Amino acid sequence: MGRTIPSYRIASEVEIRKWRSFRKALDKRDRKKFDEVLSIPRFYNVAATMACKPVLINVILISIIFE
Repeated sequence: MGRTIPSYRIASEVEIRKWRSFRKALDKRDRKKFDEVLSIPRFYNVAATMACKPVLINVILISIIFE
């Protein structure tokens, strides 16, 4: 039997990819900072995996706040 939802790590990468068009519209300096901010949630993958029904953007934003 397969899983009903993808792993958090994979799903979070998909969520981050959804922001590509926004990133492209930013100035180059802002793109670098934006990339830094969106790399933060990777540090919290283990904790975020423990969320029962994660709303991905919420977990990503909480990770950024913690950092």
